[in-house]
Amino acid sequence: MTTRPGESVRAAAETADDAPGKPGADTASVVRAYGRMAPVYDFMFGRVLEPGRQRMCQAVRALNLASILEVGVGTGLALGGYPPSARVVGVDVSEQMLARARQRAALWPERDIAMHRIDAEHMPFADHSFDCVTLPYVLSVTPRPARLVQEVRRVCQPGGHILLLNHFSGSRFWWSLERLVKPAAEQVGFRSDFKFADHVLAWDWQVLDVQPVNLFGLSKLVHLRN
Repeated sequence: MTTRPGESVRAAAETADDAPGKPGADTASVVRAYGRMAPVYDFMFGRVLEPGRQRMCQAVRALNLASILEVGVGTGLALGGYPPSARVVGVDVSEQMLARARQRAALWPERDIAMHRIDAEHMPFADHSFDCVTLPYVLSVTPRPARLVQEVRRVCQPGGHILLLNHFSGSRFWWSLERLVKPAAEQVGFRSDFKFADHVLAWDWQVLDVQPVNLFGLSKLVHLRN
């Protein structure tokens, strides 16, 4: 059997997802953590991560596609930046976060926006359901990143677009910052050690663009073709 480019690295990433003692939390822990954070999430992470969201939404608007799935929609901070004509579906595991996202979506009653409580590692959508999938700041907090990527690729159209917004470890500045964020990060399963090679280059999608975003370029906006 022929091995496609990146499959061996991807298999290693999938094995790491299931390894005993791996960093991160199970889904129930993530749900509890974000339920507690929901009332203060916008205050804590709204403005500081907003430049990345704006760049992500700018890239989505330029594509002018008909359907968008946002994985990890949270309190809906990115909703206003998507094309008004697009059908937008947001999913999250936290009902408390979704309640706030629904309130935000209600600001645009004329738009086709739907919110669903769904574990994105096991989505009920049919194959190839969306033209575009966005993942703002979610891949490094999901319990099994490789499983999430598989689901995202399944529900995205072949040749469709995936916009991944996340931090990736490796820079000297991030290495020093990692020690400061680690105690709080562990509460929500956030992986401070999250390598671009393992979670992006390991897959056989096409990397169209990579842009540094947010303060000191600590996050990256990665534009992928499924």
